[in-house]
Amino acid sequence: MSTPQLVVHRDKELMAQAAAARLITKIVDAQAARGSASVVLTGGRNGNGVLAALAAAPARDAVDWSRLDLWWGDERFLPEGDPERNVTQARQALLDSVPLDPARVHAMAATDGPYGSDVEAAAAAYAAELAAAARPEDHAPVPSFDVLMLGVGPDTHVASLFPELPGVRETERTVVAVHGAPKPPPLRISLTLPAIRAAHEVWLLAAGEDKAKAAEMALSGAGEIQAPAAGAQGRARTLWRTDAAASSARPRDLYPPASA
Repeated sequence: MSTPQLVVHRDKELMAQAAAARLITKIVDAQAARGSASVVLTGGRNGNGVLAALAAAPARDAVDWSRLDLWWGDERFLPEGDPERNVTQARQALLDSVPLDPARVHAMAATDGPYGSDVEAAAAAYAAELAAAARPEDHAPVPSFDVLMLGVGPDTHVASLFPELPGVRETERTVVAVHGAPKPPPLRISLTLPAIRAAHEVWLLAAGEDKAKAAEMALSGAGEIQAPAAGAQGRARTLWRTDAAASSARPRDLYPPASA
């Protein structure tokens, strides 16, 4: 796994714009090299901020949207179209404004979908979909995502992997159902750390003073059970993007700023 690098931006708006610009470059480069690209999206204010910045970027037209696979790191197990679902927010921020191939938009199941209220079956189905998309050269039963983005919660959770809960302890399955999440809704679906670590690059997004302690803890050698963000690492690169407020407590001697 890669050693975390840190990029600190003046504010969350600049962080979102810089992440969006870099994401466009990564997608274009992957499409030039392989013909397609694969990205894992995250929800929350920072993840949606990146998508909104991407939607507003003139360079977005450099992306061949029909050759982009989109996945999600987690999802709230709610009805289709619920405003709290990550995919609903992503569609509003970006997806409805670009010419994606619907077959390559891999949303997690909703409670009114084919598995009904069975969150375990919905999680297993997403794991099967990931496995079907994996290639022989991939490093896990999931695709080697070009970029996997994660928002970092004030409690250090990433995706829907919360400190001390069973999901963060998973070592084999790539997708789990989450019961009793400490923030609503209690039922969720999440990628696990083994799936996250299959990504080529993992980007962790943290903005705001409420994320400062979480960033400090995750970057200071905490264990992944207590601080799930500490266990989120990419094979080639692990990049933390923060604003100045979220980096106020960071261990500067361990993680000097890196290039974007």
